Amino acid sequence: MAVEISHIDYSDLSGGLVRMMDRFKEEGTLTGDVEDDDRLRGDPNAALLGLLYDQRVRAESAFTGPLRLKDRLGHLDMGQIAEMDFDTFQDHFSESPAVHRFTNKMAENTQEVAGIIADEYDGNAANLWNDGADLDTIETRLQDLPGFGPAKASKIKYVLHYFGHRDFSDQE
Repeated sequence: MAVEISHIDYSDLSGGLVRMMDRFKEEGTLTGDVEDDDRLRGDPNAALLGLLYDQRVRAESAFTGPLRLKDRLGHLDMGQIAEMDFDTFQDHFSESPAVHRFTNKMAENTQEVAGIIADEYDGNAANLWNDGADLDTIETRLQDLPGFGPAKASKIKYVLHYFGHRDFSDQE
């Protein structure tokens, strides 16, 4: 389904996320698959995990990684993910094609992030950003999560905007 999202300036970025936003301008899809884009728009937990996975892999693979995980588990329920036996979770995570090339560390980070989202944000990543918090607050919240440093946290504006979770067009 074609989605209307206003474009925001991302000239301060480089890398795979820029390629995805350029593709969106030209072709109307971020990941290269409209269905995958729609699934990421419909699941804030998937969008958050996609940003977590955006490290040393192609951005499209990073953002579709949570969709592969969801297909394998049948959900992205953060409480259930956090409580899973690590070895069992890691088996799902590393199943071919792997959710991420660094299966050990990213599986560990995923379970830790899931635990924090379950405990502090009622299991819904959208609660990180949908309470009216400003961008600086959202970025600070992300940096409290495993695997999110300042550089990665600064990309949340674009992820939320282009995947339709929060409009940042008024903050140019």
